[in-house]
Amino acid sequence: MTTTAGRQRNDKAGSNRRRGGGIALALFLITLSAMAGPVPARAETPAKERSLVKTFSVAGRLRNTFRSHTSYEFGNPLVPGHAPLSRLEFPLNAWWAGVGIGVGASRLALGVEVLRNVSGEASGYMKDSDWGDEDNRHSLTIYSESNCRLEPSFLATGEVALKIGDWLGLPSALDLRPVAGIRWQRFVMVAHDGTQWHPEGGGSPPAEELAGDSLRFEQVYWHYFLGARTSWDMGRRGFLPPVVLYLQGDWAMVEGINEDWHILHPGRRITRERTRGDAWHILGGMKIGLAKNLQAKIETDYLRLKTDGSHHLTNPLLNIDYSFEYGVKVWSEQMGVTLSVEWECY
Repeated sequence: MTTTAGRQRNDKAGSNRRRGGGIALALFLITLSAMAGPVPARAETPAKERSLVKTFSVAGRLRNTFRSHTSYEFGNPLVPGHAPLSRLEFPLNAWWAGVGIGVGASRLALGVEVLRNVSGEASGYMKDSDWGDEDNRHSLTIYSESNCRLEPSFLATGEVALKIGDWLGLPSALDLRPVAGIRWQRFVMVAHDGTQWHPEGGGSPPAEELAGDSLRFEQVYWHYFLGARTSWDMGRRGFLPPVVLYLQGDWAMVEGINEDWHILHPGRRITRERTRGDAWHILGGMKIGLAKNLQAKIETDYLRLKTDGSHHLTNPLLNIDYSFEYGVKVWSEQMGVTLSVEWECY
């Protein structure tokens, strides 16, 4: 039989064992913690490092094109060697304005630019020349010059560039990037209030005034280009602001589509050209730091394209509908200076 004193001794012993076990467990956990050392806090990746986009920029751009034109000509398919039969040259000398947006990652940079004409009239004349004498193919038979109204027209470019300068071991101040993209151009012009001559008649026949609108012309070019861009970061020189110089050259496959409506002809006389060829383009510029995240750019560039293809003439009133490829050429030269102010955030 268990006595009351025995039960008290057993309860005290159990309490001591439980107290000792708790102390031992506490000492074991403290020792294990000391051996493992402090648990380091997980490093938090900065938001900028986690983000795919490293830079974002928006620029307002103002462009002036000068000594620029887009032109086409075609031959006489019925008379071998009679080319050109007709040539039309349209001036592209005008002011343009728009925006550019850029997004940059550690290696890739994407850019989009859209400009629209702000000039209502192109500087220069539309020139229309015909060599209609089959017996004297080099004799100009009809020539006219007209003012040229510029309807809503657009210049757009989208491109991607890849940074490879450090892969090639170039100094940090030098950058080299292959670049590829698409350049889209749409020109809409209306020739009006011109003068026409007939120089083939000998002597000086009187000029003929062409009052009002005489011809509406639309040209679309698609450029699929590939090239390279290099830049030199000059940094800050003395009291001068930081400057970056850059240069780009590219070559493009070009597709062209143009249509003109000879308004003064009876019926609806429409000619269309579909052509393919190539283009060369070179651009040089300078970027000047104005303030934190704000910079100015000045660029000058030159583009020359040449294409050939087919000519399609229709006039339902006169039952005319035929196509040919003889002597069909479309070409353009474009020179310009572009000023921009760019805001960039990092």
